[in-house]
Amino acid sequence: MKGYLPIILISLLCLSFSSWGQQKFTLSGTISESSSNETLIGVTIAVPELSTGVTTNEYGFYSLTLPEGTYKVLISYLGFKDVLQEITLTENRRLDYLLDEEAEELEEVVVTENVEKMDIRKPQMSVNTLSVGTIKKIPVILGEADVIKSILLLPGVTNAGEGASGFNVRGGSADQNLILLDEAIIFNSSHLFGFFSVFNPDAIKDVKLYKGGIPARYGGRVSSVLDIFQKEGNSKEFKMNGGIGAVASRLLIEGPIKKDKAAFLIGGRASYAHLFLPLFDVDNTAYFYDLNTKLNYRVNDKNNIFLSGYFGRDVFGINDSFVNTYGNTVGNFRWNHLFSDKLFSNLSLIYSDYYYGLKLDFVGFNWNSGIRNFNIKYDLKHYATDKLQVNYGINNVYYEFNPGKIEPSNDESGIVEEQLTQKYANEFAAYVDFEHRVTDNLSLGYGLRFSHFTRLGQDELNVYANNNPVEFDPFLLIYKEAEPIDVINPGKGTTLSDFSNFEPRASLSYTLNETSSIKASYTRLAQYLHLLSNTSSPTPLDVWTPSGPFTKPQLLDQYAFGYFKNLKDGDYSVETEVFYKDVQNRIDYIDGANLIANNAIEQVILNGEARAYGLEFLLRKNEGKLQGWLAYTLSKSEQRTPGRASTTDDGRSNLESGINFGNWYNTPYDKTHDVSLFVNYDFNEKWSVSSNFTYQTGQPTNYPIGQFQFQDLTVPYYGLRNTQRLPAYNRLDLSATLTPRKNKNKKIKGEWVFSLYNVYNRRNAASINFRQNDDTGVNEAVRTSIFGIVPAVTYNFKL
Repeated sequence: MKGYLPIILISLLCLSFSSWGQQKFTLSGTISESSSNETLIGVTIAVPELSTGVTTNEYGFYSLTLPEGTYKVLISYLGFKDVLQEITLTENRRLDYLLDEEAEELEEVVVTENVEKMDIRKPQMSVNTLSVGTIKKIPVILGEADVIKSILLLPGVTNAGEGASGFNVRGGSADQNLILLDEAIIFNSSHLFGFFSVFNPDAIKDVKLYKGGIPARYGGRVSSVLDIFQKEGNSKEFKMNGGIGAVASRLLIEGPIKKDKAAFLIGGRASYAHLFLPLFDVDNTAYFYDLNTKLNYRVNDKNNIFLSGYFGRDVFGINDSFVNTYGNTVGNFRWNHLFSDKLFSNLSLIYSDYYYGLKLDFVGFNWNSGIRNFNIKYDLKHYATDKLQVNYGINNVYYEFNPGKIEPSNDESGIVEEQLTQKYANEFAAYVDFEHRVTDNLSLGYGLRFSHFTRLGQDELNVYANNNPVEFDPFLLIYKEAEPIDVINPGKGTTLSDFSNFEPRASLSYTLNETSSIKASYTRLAQYLHLLSNTSSPTPLDVWTPSGPFTKPQLLDQYAFGYFKNLKDGDYSVETEVFYKDVQNRIDYIDGANLIANNAIEQVILNGEARAYGLEFLLRKNEGKLQGWLAYTLSKSEQRTPGRASTTDDGRSNLESGINFGNWYNTPYDKTHDVSLFVNYDFNEKWSVSSNFTYQTGQPTNYPIGQFQFQDLTVPYYGLRNTQRLPAYNRLDLSATLTPRKNKNKKIKGEWVFSLYNVYNRRNAASINFRQNDDTGVNEAVRTSIFGIVPAVTYNFKL
């Protein structure tokens, strides 16, 4: 913190000296969509003659301080008509704006001055934003628009393959991504084990992915932040829209409770493909459903209240003897308050719960596990001057971890009820963040986050010799579980361990000319939660565990440098970035680790380290009938768990070999080359087509390197971890959207979306397994693929 005080003081002094002798006034307000009063995020409010401007925050509010005078103010937002207005500032003024969609026939606004693009001047980098309109145009499996599948087309973002849940950012694991829905933490973002995401595109307002240069208001994960906001509801008139697809349908209803004052939104989705399974004499079940809700109430010009929620469930069953149920439940109460035309605040009370359940009638027991948290946040944004904005706030999250509870499903099962030891923790954070425009060419972002994590007591805690739950066998050269020497009962009211970390953030943007800039950033993050999974893709059965006596928090240092350029007045844009990430205390597992229903998980975990580095390139076509982007990533992702070089205080042997003999090895999400191409072309008002192509280096895996005979059985054995790869992955998707011209004269407007997933029917390998052919006795490799070519038709409508 001491190193940041001089920077902060110098910044404030410079601003003070520069403002002497100038009388300044503040222009502030809220920008919304004219048809619904839905506030808009990221709208640019620019004053071209002063080469200055701001963007609206997450609630559509802006504040801009200018010298006394008369100016032309330009308000612009992608997909909406620009507004150009001349204003005279002789006092503080509040001006709220309503923007009209470009599709509406309105008088054109002609901008005579070349307004500089704000994105190349802002110090924020490694950020991608996708509009809901773009997400709905991207072809995906079974024709269902999908937030997660869409961000996979961005540079630096991959996943573990078709049907895999989660996503990986810049060589990080899926559990290193902070996923927020209206500020609430989502612990599992997938439906049907990865085929769909939990986010209903009809209910989504804004999607932003931070891969680096992450602002200090975010914390708790070391790879990325996916920040998603739901729509607020139409306070002008009743609206309804939805879609009927091949496997799922959706419906969203919104409207005023009190016109221009309060509104509601409710949206639901459900899949129904399982209803047709009995026709094929299949007595299995696989479906999902979810519900999005939101209420907003505008108390007055200075106060707004929001109440939002999400509830989703997946159900997978086999003959009623095996039923798997899992899903998220979140709720959020938010209060926006405007202290002045320069100080905006938001208070949030948040509840989040992830549940996982198994019903196993054939063995006579039920299994329940999950994680829940209670979160209170208070954030403030201070528009100090036209050159300095300050964000600061506090955040406290209380966690309850249920690693699993076994209950008998009937009286005859013989199963004894058992609750695995529940864990508790508390995470507190305070932050301050500055956005500072030093000169016309140089902009800085700098901040500091302080986080403190407390691992609270529990009913039972194992005690080990030398505090070491993992032993190394020097004769077999393997790690194995240590036997506890005692079991203590510290109780929930005690503290088992605590961790504190300062997490500085710094970024800069230097404008080279009117169209290009260079940017650099440094980010430090701490992650106190760990997902226990030894698969390349998370599964619903995976369990979260907190840092504590035997597991240290992950610590990230990330460095990034980039070059950004707008071409042809912003019609095209080019983004190139290089990055390097170093992660301390990345957990690894001993060979043969059992992670399911393990009440002593510390016995199979090792602390290691990870690193990732690479180059990202993104070329966008932003305007015209043809739009889209080309993304390419060249990267490396590795981890290492070295053995101890000598005997240390914890009693570990100096003969330890580590994992892979302590050498760096590929993570399961290392993909050297990743290419994505997305294009959309609007032929006319009736037809538009979209296509995306994906190519990725095959993900690391393990193949047998030999075999031996044991009692007439052929047993394969494996070498070092992740030294082989699956074949390269590639796929082409197409979609065409038909919007009937008769829509113009009808109250209910509809469109047909025809999609073709995996056009050339490539059988991409989800896995390769080895077996002995029963007929020939020869060993053979068997490729498992999930999808070939998949056609789909979806009908979307709105009222």
